[in-house]
Parts: sequence; C-alpha cells; structure tokens
Amino acid sequence: MKVAGKVMVVTGGGSGIGRQVVCELVRRGARVAAVDIRPGGLEGTAELAGAGDRVATFTVDITDRPAVDALPARVVGALGPVDGLVNVAGIIQPFLRVAELAPDTIQRVIDVNLHGTLHTVQAFLPGLLERPEGHLLNVSSMGGFLPVPGQTIYGATKAAVRLLTEGLYAELLDTPVGVTVVFPGAVSTDITGNSGVAVPGGAEEAGARYRSTSPEDAARTIVDGIEADRLHVFVGRDARLMNLINRLAPLRSTHLIQRRMQDLLG
Repeated sequence: MKVAGKVMVVTGGGSGIGRQVVCELVRRGARVAAVDIRPGGLEGTAELAGAGDRVATFTVDITDRPAVDALPARVVGALGPVDGLVNVAGIIQPFLRVAELAPDTIQRVIDVNLHGTLHTVQAFLPGLLERPEGHLLNVSSMGGFLPVPGQTIYGATKAAVRLLTEGLYAELLDTPVGVTVVFPGAVSTDITGNSGVAVPGGAEEAGARYRSTSPEDAARTIVDGIEADRLHVFVGRDARLMNLINRLAPLRSTHLIQRRMQDLLG
C-alpha cells in the first residue's frame, strides 16, 4: 500500500522509532495520527514533522481499553477514515532474571507490549476492513525470536506480538488489509529511559559489540515494508544476521547471544 494520501495511526509516536515513522510517513505524503502516553513527546514530534494539519496528536495510554476504543472516532474526526495502523509503542523490562522480577513489573510489560497492541488492533481493524486498501503493522523485536539475557519477559511479549501478527496475516489474506511484523535489532533510541529502566553497568560494552541502526533508517525500512506489503521486515544488520544464524543453528545462536550480552546481568 502506497502511503501517499493515506491516513495512518502510529503508536509510540512521541519518541524514538515511532517519532521517525511519523516523520517518514508525512514526508511520503500521508496524514498521521501520532499516539503516545507523553504529551510533551507528541509536541516534539509534531514540531519535527512540520506538517501543519497533516499531523494530529493524541495522548492515550494504550493499556487503557476504553480510551483506545474511543480513539478511532477521534482520529476520523480529525483526519478522516484510517487506512493504516503502525504499532510501535513498547517498553523493555529491568535487566533482571525472571526470578528477580516483581509481579507488577511483569504485568506492566505484558500490558503495554501485548495487551496494548491487541487493544489498538481490535479498535482499528474494523475500520481498516472498510477501506479500499489498508495496512496493519506491529513492531516485534529481535528479542522476539532470540533470547536476550535479562529481557526474557520482554522477549516473550514480543514473540507473542510476532505470532499475533502472523495469525492476523493468515486471517486477512482474502481482505484488502496487508499485514507486516517488524523485527528491529539495536536501534539508537532512549528505550531504557522511556521504559523507566536503569541502564545496567555492562550495557555500553555489550552494545558496542553491535552497530546500532539510527531511528531514521529504521523508520525508512518500516515504511518501505508497508509499501512493499512484506510480512517480515528486519531492521538492522544485526537483526538480519541473527535471524539467519537462528534459523540455521538455533542452539548456537542462543549460546552466542548469551556470551555477548551476559554483561547486562552483571
């Protein structure tokens, strides 16, 4: 689906990859509803996009089901019928082993990454099915197919997002709605700060072993995936390489990532 002239909704649009996806969609001629829990971030996105009335901002907590259910009507009122949904919003967990995580911390990660994504999908999908063509994109993670020490619950939610999206692809094959799932590797965003997570002592050393993708490049790859109607999109050389290794030798890839990232757990 070409995005020019389309109305697109982007969750997590107040920072990082989501902000740059908003800007990239605007650059390609779309009108965009940027959704985020932080109003200040949305103001920054609107200013950066510089698109006037082609960007509308909505401060919404995607874990709040009634607020999400009310969102489609609000977006239609501001921009018109919605043609595409891009779910970028997500958080990581504290860099701890599963046994060390508090139950409310686990629940928060599940609520944002899985339930929040499901809420927006169910809210917007009926409208997408009424359009001549539409697109639904959910961001998973390299951690959704490859275990990362200290991010097991995060990875579990992102693996669920992957299967949710692939299931939607199968369900929507005979409809005008295309479906994409995205697997970013390391992207240079402030996801730790936005998640309220402290940066572990070994993070810089572990992260230095991988070259990060810029949010701008990630956004271009994501929007390219929409326009090419691809099911799977891998963002960054690390995600593409680890996907290949994991498919050929899954046990070896697990040992490899454990050795390289174990400093995240001290």
